[in-house]
Amino acid sequence: MGFPDNVLAKGEKVERDLHPHWLTVVVPTIFGLLLTAACVFIVIQTPDDETGNRIQWIAVAVLVLVAIPAVVVPYLRWRTTHYVITSHRVMVRRGILTKQGKDITLSKITDVSFQQTLVDRMIRAGSLHIESAGDSPDENLTNIPNSNVVQQLINRLIDEDDLRRRHGRGYAPEASGPYDGDGGRGDVGRGERDLDGVDTTAVPQGERPARPELAEERRREPRDLSGAGD
Repeated sequence: MGFPDNVLAKGEKVERDLHPHWLTVVVPTIFGLLLTAACVFIVIQTPDDETGNRIQWIAVAVLVLVAIPAVVVPYLRWRTTHYVITSHRVMVRRGILTKQGKDITLSKITDVSFQQTLVDRMIRAGSLHIESAGDSPDENLTNIPNSNVVQQLINRLIDEDDLRRRHGRGYAPEASGPYDGDGGRGDVGRGERDLDGVDTTAVPQGERPARPELAEERRREPRDLSGAGD
């Protein structure tokens, strides 16, 4: 199931919706299978009498009491943990019954780094450390699948978000040509255009075309009566 779209702003797009690496629930899953096998073995081996039935019910009760914190809770914690990367921010959602969330806008992220141990490199996972401006603490995202790829994705989205904000504010370098990818503009001779593509190049005062004379102005001009009698 993807992240719900009703929490997204207008024009915001989800680039990646991640859970912690699936290997984080491998150990609880194996432990749950072993508990189930032990419970089945006890049920099969106990006699079908009053004493045997009592032992079977005790085994089932122990299975449930142990499996809930050791198997069910880790699985639900893994399933309800979302690391969502969008075109505008990084969202973190955690919690089974009580929810915790944090949004880090891309414009406030100052640095993104990843760390991988030898085991992490074998399973293609790692940790991300996101530093943000302001008083909010940094965020550590653990057990991220393909953490190095996710780091590059966030850095690319930060650059795209910065460029989009500059264009939204009407920012343009001094030269008037199109963006050449190196922070400059080419084709200086081209006219300047605003965000809607309208040519805003200034026309020199001496080259402005003459405004056609209006009919009302022609009617207001005094007539030359000197030659009326001729």
